[in-house]
Amino acid sequence: MKNKITFTFIFTLLVVAGLLALYYLPPVNLNGTPLRKVDLLSDLRPDPVVEEVSDSDSIPLPVVAKPVFVDTCKTGMTCIEDYTDSLGLGMGAFYEALENRASLGRPVRIAYFGDSFIEGDILTADLRSLLQQKFGGRGVGYVPVTSRVAGFRPTIKHTFEGWESHAVTDSSGFKRAFQDISNHYFIPRAGASVTLKGGKNYTACLDTCETSSFYFFSPDSVILSAQINGGESKEYIFSGDSTRMQVAQADGRIGTIRWRVQQAGKHTRCFAATMDSREGVILDNFSTRGSSGQQLAGIPMSVLKAYNRLRTYDLIVLQYGLNVASEKVMNYSYYTVEMEKVIAHLKEAFPEAAILIVSIGDRESKTETGELHTMPGVKNLVCYQQALAAKTHVAFWNMFEAMGGEGSMVEMVNSKPAMANYDYTHINFRGGKHLANILFDALMYGKEQYEKRKAYEN
Repeated sequence: MKNKITFTFIFTLLVVAGLLALYYLPPVNLNGTPLRKVDLLSDLRPDPVVEEVSDSDSIPLPVVAKPVFVDTCKTGMTCIEDYTDSLGLGMGAFYEALENRASLGRPVRIAYFGDSFIEGDILTADLRSLLQQKFGGRGVGYVPVTSRVAGFRPTIKHTFEGWESHAVTDSSGFKRAFQDISNHYFIPRAGASVTLKGGKNYTACLDTCETSSFYFFSPDSVILSAQINGGESKEYIFSGDSTRMQVAQADGRIGTIRWRVQQAGKHTRCFAATMDSREGVILDNFSTRGSSGQQLAGIPMSVLKAYNRLRTYDLIVLQYGLNVASEKVMNYSYYTVEMEKVIAHLKEAFPEAAILIVSIGDRESKTETGELHTMPGVKNLVCYQQALAAKTHVAFWNMFEAMGGEGSMVEMVNSKPAMANYDYTHINFRGGKHLANILFDALMYGKEQYEKRKAYEN
């Protein structure tokens, strides 16, 4: 039998050499999380000197002056800062709508735009519930015809069949001119249908509603049917209209609504079904996974103005940042330049609505040694988002501060029970409820201070 000690030694030497060489590989990321560097000599190396990157090390951060009216904020509360100039009502438009809701002839409506942080109605479900319990209202509001997260959303049972779905996140084939306010459009096949059933187990005011609408665009004639609570179907016939969006409406004590497209032309595009009330507060969740918010500027102005006509909003919330913040980027002026266009676009379409920018919350990342810390770009991005609000004369709420600031996401993950996921980026429904309560308190305190200031001025 041959002696193979030499070969074994050579093989071992090659393996050790290969492992040592891995130390010199560039950083590797998996789903945005850096993998730990392979270092066989880590125990022999001195501890690295960690240099903290201050806000001013790389770039001067935008300086934001406080709004003209600054209310003394309660201890422990992160207040909404309203940068509206003398030409606009700012958050006052929303507060006035809440105060005068009985005479509006419609519900007070909130369009809450965001990324995967609010996907599945996280945070918005509880904020909606708090507002509806205080000011009235029922139903989840606007639901796109189909959804990839329908099974994940606990506030509505959402089923559908017979649709060709298109979203702004599609890699190809998406036509921007066809999209609705949620960055989707849906082409019906023969007999296509969508069914909404009010949720009973998550929050109050969702099991039934008073009215359901179906939004669509078609230059050809369309025949729809609506079936309430499994009863007899009611038929709706629309002539074609190539100039504007149309809406069908069904009324009653609605626990379940099924909309069906019985006849439509090849150019028909459908958008959403709703579960609404005739008064009180309605909050529509418009979440887009992977979004930075910039895609909103691509929604045709005619479409947004159609929603302002058919579904008027009193408050538009923009909560983005998860897909913008970076380990290495500290200057986010490129981002705020694009978001200025978004805000100008929304202001033109919804001139009577208040706009509130909600900053990115805390987001953790791992060092090469596996230690968690607030992603370096997060605090800078918050500053840029605040400066964006000031420059565009809208309101701002610092969610990073409201969460507890640096390291707060780790605390939410480690809380019992956990309020955030182990990606140290996304909250769960418990975390959503926690943050919804904080935001609700800030909104109500802002309303209270607005009313005091208004009384004083009068």
